[in-house]
Amino acid sequence: MPQQPAAPPSARVTAAEISRIAGVTRATVSNWRRRHADFPAPGGGTETSPLYDLGAVQQWLRERGRTAAASPQEALRTALRLLGAGADTTRFFPLLAAAARLAEQESDGPLELSGDRLVAAANRAANQAAEQAPNQAADQAMNRAATARGASGPAAGPYGSEDAGVIRALLACVRGAGPRAALDVLAERELDESAAGGTYRTPEGLAELMAALLPGPVLRVLDPACGSGSLLAAARRRGARELYGQDALALQAQRASVALMLDEPGPPAEGGAVISTGDSLRADAFPGLTADAVLCNPPFGDRDWGRDELAYDPRWAYGVPSRFESELAWVQHALAHVEPGGYVVMLLPPALAFRTSARRVRAELVRSGAVRAVVSLPARVAHPLHIALHVWVLQRPEPGAADRASVLFVDGNGEASDGAGSGVPVRGGPRGVDGVDWAGLAERVLAPWTAYRARPEGFADESGSARAVPVVDLLDDVVDLTPGRRVRAAEVDPAALAGRIAALHGQLGEQLGELAALGGAGECEPAGAATREWRTVTVADLARGGALAVVRASPPGGGRDPRGGGSAPAEAGGHRPVLTARDVRDGTAPSGDGGDAHPDTTQAIAAGDVLLRAAAGTGGAGPMTRVADEGDAGALLGSALHLLRPDPARLDPWFLAGFLGAADNISAASTGTTTVQVNPARLRVPLVSLTEQRRYGEAFRHAHRLRVAAHRAAAVAAEAATAVTAGLTAGALLPPVSGGAAAAGRPQPARSSDQTSSVRPGHGRTARQETGETP
Repeated sequence: MPQQPAAPPSARVTAAEISRIAGVTRATVSNWRRRHADFPAPGGGTETSPLYDLGAVQQWLRERGRTAAASPQEALRTALRLLGAGADTTRFFPLLAAAARLAEQESDGPLELSGDRLVAAANRAANQAAEQAPNQAADQAMNRAATARGASGPAAGPYGSEDAGVIRALLACVRGAGPRAALDVLAERELDESAAGGTYRTPEGLAELMAALLPGPVLRVLDPACGSGSLLAAARRRGARELYGQDALALQAQRASVALMLDEPGPPAEGGAVISTGDSLRADAFPGLTADAVLCNPPFGDRDWGRDELAYDPRWAYGVPSRFESELAWVQHALAHVEPGGYVVMLLPPALAFRTSARRVRAELVRSGAVRAVVSLPARVAHPLHIALHVWVLQRPEPGAADRASVLFVDGNGEASDGAGSGVPVRGGPRGVDGVDWAGLAERVLAPWTAYRARPEGFADESGSARAVPVVDLLDDVVDLTPGRRVRAAEVDPAALAGRIAALHGQLGEQLGELAALGGAGECEPAGAATREWRTVTVADLARGGALAVVRASPPGGGRDPRGGGSAPAEAGGHRPVLTARDVRDGTAPSGDGGDAHPDTTQAIAAGDVLLRAAAGTGGAGPMTRVADEGDAGALLGSALHLLRPDPARLDPWFLAGFLGAADNISAASTGTTTVQVNPARLRVPLVSLTEQRRYGEAFRHAHRLRVAAHRAAAVAAEAATAVTAGLTAGALLPPVSGGAAAAGRPQPARSSDQTSSVRPGHGRTARQETGETP
């Protein structure tokens, strides 16, 4: 008798994943473990992070009627995990395109089919979708899966009976969250299990901005590093009908093909989209194509881009890029693929504008007139978030055309100045992709670009925003194309700046008064000849006894990676603010966005919760703990915070926060050297009565108010000092008369007492012009 193949092992999940599957908090899962003897036992992992058999957990949840609590995306993720590690989820892409069209007609019907009938219907739908919109990239995974299964016949296809659960979850996700959300989940799974690091989706707002920089109309558009197809989709929305894309990752090419199918309802338009897999620099899929325009967000910093083998490639019309300048290879590849006069818009790292190794090629691009504009973007508008990227607008020179005399530089950072036009940046503003004001950014960039393109020779510089720099001024020893160094600083209103500083001095006086009042109140008494000692208990013991619940911080790098546009962890959080570790350190209101949120997005902060920073000694000094107030209530938990929710009948939150944040306690519960991670379970708390806890809690609360007042006063003082320094160096302010007189050795003139330390507006003149002296 032939031996039956062993059933694949069920996937394993963490407690946090169980909470998302069941639609409950992680603390609830911890309570289930303690209170239900039949809750599945851990089948792996560690004592602090156990792993559970997913099948057993699902069975336990079904027995308690918790099968429909998860979001459609989470239900699809769970179904995919049941396929086991290494399962090819890209074979579901063709079904996704068919399901999206099916959902527009009738979405409930297929979900009512039995498993075998559902699989047969899915195979027919996938085959039909492939026939209606044939595409090399989209067909690869499907053909591979069908061949591996050896399927044939009218209902043959890439799916078998083992896929029924995924097919059902996929259709439900399309119905409940939309086809784009389902596509993101499928791609997210593949990217997480591959070595495709650094693959990020171009945000839709940025893709729209880059497409808007193309002078319309353009009909034929190429993206040689198309990723998930965001730029091609933006070009289509602006009228492009022939789309060509290529990506080195087969997954991304397949994803782009399906995304473009989803983006265009109805039958494919004439021309359509052609997406191929391969390295565009080494194996160009469109060697003879000349497009109207190229949009591209190429990979950055790739030293293995093929310089040695491509050294004599005819594309390098402006010079052979060095091994360290792969971006310039992409720039020249793009220029080689457009008609003379055709435009190229590329997202590039800021270092390309000034690196010495790129100077020679930069100079040739400028000298030939290929560089039309360079735009600096604010930081955090696209990955990598820690740098402010640039957008380069290039145009392939036309033979016999007049030389271009200038290059436009636009500073799109949009750092707001105070309302009086002092030019002093105001702190704050959006910190991530989700909070970007794309409409405002587009207005700052497109208005000067449109005016410059219409009349380059007559463009009027916009102070602090845009400037047309003559080519001859750019061709120096550096050829620096950084907009921030080319755009002239905005004019400063001296009177408005002086008024702003006076207001800051007034705020500082109020803050110092509050600080003095707090410093003279709440005096503590000495404990006696020796320090007091207590019996202590760990947080782990308190949690086991039900005195508090703990939601641990997300492990470093453990959150869902946004590569490839996978949905942010806060898919259920909408636009709710996130309380971050930085907010705890600085004493500020919740300032984070969805990208900062804890993976357990079902957990909202409540008044009385104690928040503990997960890492000690990072980001500067500051408190390690915070007690949430009404202003924090409802915010999402940050990924770098532990949350402790005490039972108010047994623990005072301020008492708990005060002792947990003590330096000795943090040190004893921490591990690591460079990054010191705090284990909340090892922190210790004294065992005292609730009445005594409240006495200590009130003292800790007073110390917290003192610390917050000191921080605010320091922030106002720093802002005032910065404004004074900026005003003096810009010539908008004059130093106090006493300082100038004393320095010159002259007697001080009589003046009123309110002039002792104030600065005076310079009326638009520098201090040297005011005194008539030279240094």
